[in-house]
Amino acid sequence: MNRLAGKVALITGGASGFGHASAALFVREGASVVITDRNPAGAEVAAEIGCRFVLQDVTDEASWPALIAAIAAAEGRLDVLVNNAGIGLFRRIEDMTLAEWRKVQAVNSDAVFLGCKYALPLLRRSGGGSIVNIASVAGKSGAPLMGAYCASKGAVTLLTKALALECAAEKNNIRVNSVHPGYVETALVQGHIMAGTDPDKARRYLEKLHPMGRMGRVDEVANGILFLASDESSFMTGAELVLDGGLTAQ
Repeated sequence: MNRLAGKVALITGGASGFGHASAALFVREGASVVITDRNPAGAEVAAEIGCRFVLQDVTDEASWPALIAAIAAAEGRLDVLVNNAGIGLFRRIEDMTLAEWRKVQAVNSDAVFLGCKYALPLLRRSGGGSIVNIASVAGKSGAPLMGAYCASKGAVTLLTKALALECAAEKNNIRVNSVHPGYVETALVQGHIMAGTDPDKARRYLEKLHPMGRMGRVDEVANGILFLASDESSFMTGAELVLDGGLTAQ
Protein backbone atom coordinates (compact mmCIF):
# COMPACT_ATOMS: atom_id res chain seq x y z
CA MET A 1 0.00 0.00 0.00
CA ASN A 2 0.91 3.69 -0.36
CA ARG A 3 3.11 3.12 -3.39
CA LEU A 4 1.78 6.42 -4.77
CA ALA A 5 1.41 8.29 -1.50
CA GLY A 6 1.55 12.05 -2.03
CA LYS A 7 1.41 11.78 -5.82
CA VAL A 8 -1.15 13.39 -8.12
CA ALA A 9 -2.21 11.36 -11.15
CA LEU A 10 -4.21 12.13 -14.29
CA ILE A 11 -5.79 9.20 -16.16
CA THR A 12 -7.67 9.64 -19.44
CA GLY A 13 -10.42 7.25 -20.45
CA GLY A 14 -11.08 6.62 -16.78
CA ALA A 15 -14.75 5.68 -17.00
CA SER A 16 -14.10 2.07 -17.99
CA GLY A 17 -11.54 -0.62 -18.72
CA PHE A 18 -7.89 -0.04 -17.89
CA GLY A 19 -8.59 3.55 -16.89
CA HIS A 20 -11.22 2.63 -14.31
CA ALA A 21 -9.15 -0.22 -12.88
CA SER A 22 -6.01 1.92 -12.72
CA ALA A 23 -7.78 4.84 -11.07
CA ALA A 24 -9.23 2.61 -8.36
CA LEU A 25 -5.83 1.01 -7.76
CA PHE A 26 -4.04 4.38 -7.69
CA VAL A 27 -6.49 5.69 -5.08
CA ARG A 28 -5.93 2.60 -2.93
CA GLU A 29 -2.19 3.21 -3.24
CA GLY A 30 -2.49 6.74 -1.87
CA ALA A 31 -2.63 8.94 -4.98
CA SER A 32 -4.88 11.92 -5.57
CA VAL A 33 -6.46 10.99 -8.91
CA VAL A 34 -8.23 12.91 -11.66
CA ILE A 35 -9.94 10.87 -14.37
CA THR A 36 -11.28 12.23 -17.63
CA ASP A 37 -13.65 10.71 -20.17
CA ARG A 38 -16.11 11.82 -22.82
CA ASN A 39 -18.66 9.53 -21.12
CA PRO A 40 -20.53 11.38 -18.34
CA ALA A 41 -20.74 8.05 -16.48
CA GLY A 42 -17.20 8.84 -15.40
CA ALA A 43 -18.71 11.00 -12.67
CA GLU A 44 -20.29 7.92 -11.07
CA VAL A 45 -17.03 6.01 -11.37
CA ALA A 46 -15.14 8.83 -9.70
CA ALA A 47 -17.64 9.02 -6.85
CA GLU A 48 -17.40 5.27 -6.38
CA ILE A 49 -13.61 5.11 -6.12
CA GLY A 50 -12.97 8.46 -4.48
CA CYS A 51 -11.36 10.63 -7.15
CA ARG A 52 -12.26 13.65 -9.29
CA PHE A 53 -13.83 13.54 -12.75
CA VAL A 54 -13.53 15.96 -15.65
CA LEU A 55 -15.64 15.55 -18.78
CA GLN A 56 -13.17 15.67 -21.68
CA ASP A 57 -12.83 14.86 -25.35
CA VAL A 58 -9.12 14.07 -25.49
CA THR A 59 -8.99 14.96 -29.19
CA ASP A 60 -10.00 18.56 -28.43
CA GLU A 61 -6.72 20.44 -28.04
CA ALA A 62 -8.40 23.35 -26.26
CA SER A 63 -9.48 21.02 -23.44
CA TRP A 64 -5.92 20.20 -22.44
CA PRO A 65 -4.55 23.57 -21.20
CA ALA A 66 -7.72 24.11 -19.17
CA LEU A 67 -7.47 20.63 -17.64
CA ILE A 68 -3.83 21.00 -16.67
CA ALA A 69 -4.43 24.48 -15.27
CA ALA A 70 -7.28 23.15 -13.13
CA ILE A 71 -5.07 20.38 -11.74
CA ALA A 72 -2.31 22.88 -11.00
CA ALA A 73 -4.77 25.14 -9.19
CA ALA A 74 -6.37 22.36 -7.17
CA GLU A 75 -3.38 20.13 -6.46
CA GLY A 76 -0.34 22.32 -7.07
CA ARG A 77 1.47 19.54 -8.90
CA LEU A 78 1.24 16.55 -11.27
CA ASP A 79 3.32 13.40 -10.86
CA VAL A 80 1.72 10.83 -13.15
CA LEU A 81 0.00 11.01 -16.54
CA VAL A 82 -1.66 7.88 -17.93
CA ASN A 83 -2.70 8.36 -21.57
CA ASN A 84 -5.26 5.57 -21.67
CA ALA A 85 -8.23 6.78 -23.76
CA GLY A 86 -8.62 4.73 -26.91
CA ILE A 87 -11.02 3.25 -29.45
CA GLY A 88 -10.96 0.27 -31.79
CA LEU A 89 -11.96 -0.32 -35.39
CA PHE A 90 -12.16 -3.69 -37.10
CA ARG A 91 -12.26 -3.09 -40.83
CA ARG A 92 -10.41 -4.10 -43.98
CA ILE A 93 -8.16 -1.30 -45.22
CA GLU A 94 -9.97 -1.07 -48.57
CA ASP A 95 -13.35 -0.86 -46.82
CA MET A 96 -12.25 1.82 -44.37
CA THR A 97 -13.13 5.46 -44.94
CA LEU A 98 -10.61 8.24 -44.44
CA ALA A 99 -12.89 9.64 -41.73
CA GLU A 100 -12.78 6.33 -39.85
CA TRP A 101 -9.00 6.18 -40.17
CA ARG A 102 -8.60 9.74 -38.90
CA LYS A 103 -10.92 9.16 -35.95
CA VAL A 104 -8.82 6.24 -34.71
CA GLN A 105 -5.60 8.20 -35.12
CA ALA A 106 -7.12 11.23 -33.37
CA VAL A 107 -8.16 9.32 -30.25
CA ASN A 108 -5.38 6.75 -30.02
CA SER A 109 -2.40 8.76 -31.23
CA ASP A 110 -3.06 12.51 -31.47
CA ALA A 111 -4.53 12.61 -27.96
CA VAL A 112 -1.43 10.95 -26.52
CA PHE A 113 0.68 13.66 -28.15
CA LEU A 114 -1.61 16.33 -26.72
CA GLY A 115 -1.54 14.83 -23.25
CA CYS A 116 2.24 14.67 -23.21
CA LYS A 117 2.64 18.15 -24.69
CA TYR A 118 0.42 19.91 -22.17
CA ALA A 119 1.28 17.87 -19.07
CA LEU A 120 5.05 18.16 -19.45
CA PRO A 121 5.41 21.71 -18.05
CA LEU A 122 3.52 20.82 -14.85
CA LEU A 123 5.37 17.52 -14.48
CA ARG A 124 8.63 19.43 -14.84
CA ARG A 125 7.60 22.04 -12.25
CA SER A 126 6.65 19.21 -9.91
CA GLY A 127 10.20 17.87 -9.99
CA GLY A 128 9.60 15.09 -12.48
CA GLY A 129 7.27 12.15 -12.74
CA SER A 130 6.04 9.33 -14.94
CA ILE A 131 4.13 9.28 -18.21
CA VAL A 132 2.51 5.94 -19.03
CA ASN A 133 1.15 5.59 -22.56
CA ILE A 134 -1.21 2.69 -23.22
CA ALA A 135 -0.21 1.05 -26.48
CA SER A 136 -0.93 -2.59 -27.41
CA VAL A 137 0.63 -5.73 -28.81
CA ALA A 138 -0.97 -4.36 -31.99
CA GLY A 139 1.64 -1.61 -31.77
CA LYS A 140 4.36 -4.25 -32.08
CA SER A 141 3.01 -6.42 -34.91
CA GLY A 142 0.24 -6.29 -37.47
CA ALA A 143 -3.14 -7.99 -37.35
CA PRO A 144 -5.82 -8.41 -40.04
CA LEU A 145 -8.78 -6.00 -39.90
CA MET A 146 -6.85 -3.81 -37.44
CA GLY A 147 -4.82 -1.59 -39.77
CA ALA A 148 -5.93 1.73 -38.29
CA TYR A 149 -5.58 0.47 -34.72
CA CYS A 150 -2.13 -1.03 -35.37
CA ALA A 151 -0.95 2.21 -36.98
CA SER A 152 -2.19 4.29 -34.06
CA LYS A 153 -0.61 2.08 -31.41
CA GLY A 154 2.63 1.84 -33.39
CA ALA A 155 2.73 5.64 -33.32
CA VAL A 156 2.25 5.61 -29.55
CA THR A 157 5.09 3.11 -29.16
CA LEU A 158 7.65 5.25 -30.95
CA LEU A 159 6.36 8.59 -29.65
CA THR A 160 6.98 7.14 -26.19
CA LYS A 161 10.58 6.31 -26.99
CA ALA A 162 11.26 9.66 -28.63
CA LEU A 163 9.85 11.62 -25.69
CA ALA A 164 11.69 9.41 -23.20
CA LEU A 165 14.97 10.37 -24.88
CA GLU A 166 14.06 14.06 -24.95
CA CYS A 167 13.31 14.00 -21.23
CA ALA A 168 16.45 12.02 -20.43
CA ALA A 169 18.57 14.52 -22.37
CA GLU A 170 16.96 17.37 -20.46
CA LYS A 171 17.61 15.58 -17.12
CA ASN A 172 14.13 16.61 -15.97
CA ASN A 173 13.40 13.39 -14.05
CA ILE A 174 10.40 12.60 -16.25
CA ARG A 175 10.18 8.96 -17.33
CA VAL A 176 8.06 7.86 -20.31
CA ASN A 177 7.08 4.24 -20.90
CA SER A 178 4.42 2.29 -22.79
CA VAL A 179 2.20 -0.64 -21.84
CA HIS A 180 1.35 -3.32 -24.39
CA PRO A 181 -1.57 -5.53 -23.38
CA GLY A 182 -2.70 -8.52 -25.35
CA TYR A 183 -6.43 -9.21 -25.65
CA VAL A 184 -8.02 -8.33 -22.33
CA GLU A 185 -11.56 -8.69 -20.98
CA THR A 186 -12.71 -5.14 -21.79
CA ALA A 187 -15.81 -3.67 -23.41
CA LEU A 188 -13.78 -2.97 -26.56
CA VAL A 189 -12.72 -6.62 -26.94
CA GLN A 190 -16.19 -7.85 -25.98
CA GLY A 191 -17.62 -5.67 -28.74
CA HIS A 192 -15.24 -7.28 -31.22
CA ILE A 193 -16.29 -10.75 -30.05
CA MET A 194 -20.00 -9.99 -30.31
CA ALA A 195 -19.69 -8.35 -33.73
CA GLY A 196 -19.16 -11.69 -35.48
CA THR A 197 -21.60 -14.44 -36.36
CA ASP A 198 -20.22 -16.87 -33.74
CA PRO A 199 -19.16 -15.07 -30.52
CA ASP A 200 -18.20 -18.31 -28.74
CA LYS A 201 -15.87 -19.27 -31.57
CA ALA A 202 -14.39 -15.75 -31.62
CA ARG A 203 -13.73 -15.90 -27.88
CA ARG A 204 -12.04 -19.29 -28.12
CA TYR A 205 -9.87 -17.99 -30.97
CA LEU A 206 -8.70 -14.99 -28.96
CA GLU A 207 -8.01 -17.15 -25.92
CA LYS A 208 -5.90 -19.56 -27.97
CA LEU A 209 -3.79 -16.72 -29.35
CA HIS A 210 -2.22 -16.47 -25.90
CA PRO A 211 0.06 -19.37 -24.88
CA MET A 212 -1.34 -19.05 -21.35
CA GLY A 213 -4.68 -20.10 -22.82
CA ARG A 214 -6.79 -17.14 -21.74
CA MET A 215 -7.29 -13.43 -22.20
CA GLY A 216 -5.98 -10.95 -19.66
CA ARG A 217 -7.85 -9.16 -16.88
CA VAL A 218 -8.02 -5.40 -16.44
CA ASP A 219 -6.52 -5.66 -12.95
CA GLU A 220 -3.44 -7.37 -14.40
CA VAL A 221 -2.90 -4.45 -16.76
CA ALA A 222 -3.62 -1.94 -13.99
CA ASN A 223 -0.89 -3.55 -11.87
CA GLY A 224 1.59 -2.98 -14.69
CA ILE A 225 0.51 0.63 -15.05
CA LEU A 226 0.94 1.10 -11.30
CA PHE A 227 4.48 -0.27 -11.48
CA LEU A 228 5.44 2.24 -14.18
CA ALA A 229 3.73 5.09 -12.32
CA SER A 230 5.52 4.31 -9.07
CA ASP A 231 9.12 4.90 -8.04
CA GLU A 232 9.69 1.13 -8.25
CA SER A 233 10.35 1.61 -11.98
CA SER A 234 12.74 4.53 -11.42
CA PHE A 235 15.36 3.18 -13.87
CA MET A 236 12.87 2.51 -16.69
CA THR A 237 12.26 4.96 -19.51
CA GLY A 238 11.52 4.42 -23.18
CA ALA A 239 10.59 0.83 -22.32
CA GLU A 240 7.74 -1.41 -23.47
CA LEU A 241 5.96 -3.32 -20.70
CA VAL A 242 4.32 -6.25 -22.48
CA LEU A 243 1.39 -7.93 -20.70
CA ASP A 244 0.15 -10.47 -23.20
CA GLY A 245 0.16 -14.01 -21.81
CA GLY A 246 3.08 -14.89 -24.10
CA LEU A 247 1.38 -13.82 -27.34
CA THR A 248 4.35 -11.92 -28.76
CA ALA A 249 6.87 -14.53 -27.55
CA GLN A 250 5.75 -16.88 -30.32
